Amino acid sequence: MGNLSIFLAENAAPVQNVKYAASARFIENGKPVEWEIRAISGAEDEELHRACATRVPLPGQKNRYQTETDMTLYLGKLAAACTVFPNLRDEELQDSYHVRGADELLKTMLTSGEYAAYIVKVQDVCGFDLALESEIEEAKN
Repeated sequence: MGNLSIFLAENAAPVQNVKYAASARFIENGKPVEWEIRAISGAEDEELHRACATRVPLPGQKNRYQTETDMTLYLGKLAAACTVFPNLRDEELQDSYHVRGADELLKTMLTSGEYAAYIVKVQDVCGFDLALESEIEEAKN
């Protein structure tokens, strides 16, 4: 058995934020501006999943339900929660795009291709594997 002290919070290596140029359309000093993405904790992820879940009745089974997650909604909320810079909660930034909400701002700021690539990058930063990417493709179709 190993020493459990290696698992103490103060001994864990910090998770580093990642810089990523989400779009070539936002330029500063002749270069695309890098956005900053952070990984979220399992607890934060669980909270996002709960916010995107609905109870759906099971066909032919009275008073029986199953939980379904709206993956499109979840991925939008995940991307917004992981974005450190730009500050998607900034009221002036939201006003300039005529939207309310960090996830709506993100979808409006980026083109559809940029947004799809950003979602993949966010998942990568959070440590999700390719299995989740196949679920995304399923949700899109």
